[in-house]
Amino acid sequence: MSLDLTKIATQASAMVARLKEGRAERQQRLHYARQIFGDEAIDLDKLRKKIAASRTTWLVAELTDGLAKRYPAPPIPADFNVIATDGSHIDVDRHRATRCYLINIGAVTLSYGDEPDAVLDSTPHLYAEDEDLVIKPSAATGREQMVEGTLLGIKRAVEECRHLSLLAGEQLPGSTTLALLDGTLILWGLEAYPDFVAEIMLGQGFLTCLEEIKKLNRDRRVALASYISFPRSTDVVNVLRVAICPHEVSDCDRFCPPPENRDCEGVAGVTDRELFMDALEPGERSALFISPSKITKERYGEHRIYFCYLRLEEEVARVEVPRWVAENAELIDIVHSLVLDQCRRGHGYPVALSEAHEQAVVTGADRAEFWQFVESLYVEEKIPTLTSAKSFSKRTRWV
Repeated sequence: MSLDLTKIATQASAMVARLKEGRAERQQRLHYARQIFGDEAIDLDKLRKKIAASRTTWLVAELTDGLAKRYPAPPIPADFNVIATDGSHIDVDRHRATRCYLINIGAVTLSYGDEPDAVLDSTPHLYAEDEDLVIKPSAATGREQMVEGTLLGIKRAVEECRHLSLLAGEQLPGSTTLALLDGTLILWGLEAYPDFVAEIMLGQGFLTCLEEIKKLNRDRRVALASYISFPRSTDVVNVLRVAICPHEVSDCDRFCPPPENRDCEGVAGVTDRELFMDALEPGERSALFISPSKITKERYGEHRIYFCYLRLEEEVARVEVPRWVAENAELIDIVHSLVLDQCRRGHGYPVALSEAHEQAVVTGADRAEFWQFVESLYVEEKIPTLTSAKSFSKRTRWV
């Protein structure tokens, strides 16, 4: 039975009315944030020290080359490649006859210049072995994590990066390449898992792939970046919160415990995207900032994540890069010019990521066909297919 929209019409109308009422206050906060952001009297060195010493309840970006700096788009290389990967998956279904999952990686190589070319491909992989289904520490026993749900999503991100590093390795010496991933380079979800899971997913997985891509820069230029459309992060706005804070060192729990009023609430609810929408001209990027996330501080090492904001015609995107890209002027210029070029070619969204997504996507019909195929193999081999009553119920109508 489809959703009965008439039963939520009143609730939806009330929601829109509340948003309308809060619009004026939101505009005031945004105006205040823009004033602070553009205040040239702010002592950046003092602000850096204050950020480093502060203890806040929100993540505050670290400054590198300023707060309100703007960079115009560099020229585009004559010949270049753009490689991108994206993935989708079929999760473990405990109501099915067997435990397994599938990851499908879409991959794209686009070449521009004297010899334009396009290679589009997808690689599905079925994981059903015992070592695929759980992650466990090498030493201790009795501690293991099932690879499903959030952890499967993290594994998919690792496989996307692994495939991207393979594509990067196929680029010719002397070539210029933008290697692009969709979404963040920060594996946030790992913070909820034990150390041995983070070590396997990061140390033996994601960071190893970043290192492989970095090494390729010995004889070619490979600029790695990830692209986040319509970001909701507030890392830079939180810098303004620290700047506004009247205390020498911001310490939220000590000076402003709930329900104490905070001066910094004057910019509450403002996102970085809203801040940079007016601060940047189309094609410009912001200064580089360092992600304050705990997992990148503690585990990413030389691959620690930096980010900037890129102003497009219709939106502001967040672009993340590892430190070795951020600290290389040539590579960060490649990221800036080619991400912008990809967005312009793709009417606002990178062409390579859009095509990689199309290669990777697994539809609901694909999932149903996959499980039907797997269970038909069980029948052919005369293996009993035990499924749950819930699964049977979903597939059978009797009312």
